[in-house]
Amino acid sequence: MPLRRYPRQFRQLVSYAFAGGLTALAHYGVLIGLVEGGKLDPVPATLAGFVVGALVSYGLNRRMTFDATRSHAQAGWRFALIAAGGFVITGLLMHLFVGRLGLPYLPMQLVTTGVVMVFSFLGHKFFSFADRAA
Repeated sequence: MPLRRYPRQFRQLVSYAFAGGLTALAHYGVLIGLVEGGKLDPVPATLAGFVVGALVSYGLNRRMTFDATRSHAQAGWRFALIAAGGFVITGLLMHLFVGRLGLPYLPMQLVTTGVVMVFSFLGHKFFSFADRAA
């Protein structure tokens, strides 16, 4: 595979971006479907999308990005803890942007996604899927 010749950090970022793209498709699909089709408020809709995206993210990042050595029992609760932090950040930011400031939900979801992506990458790299010795 051509990515193998690049440093591990670079490969992780590329894999994380790919997994993040698929995660975002799941998240945004639920979000848009619930807001536009289900007429649900954007804040609970984005939180529902976040949960679906988190399930996609766990499987992809465990295998592709971090090549986890921890068991599911060890990594799962750690992943859930970081995901819970991302869930709270998503809810707070979307409530502020959409609920309080009245800004359009999709552009604000893009901003929120960027913030949560950085938080999640660092949390998963150094906590959820970190080598056991680390």
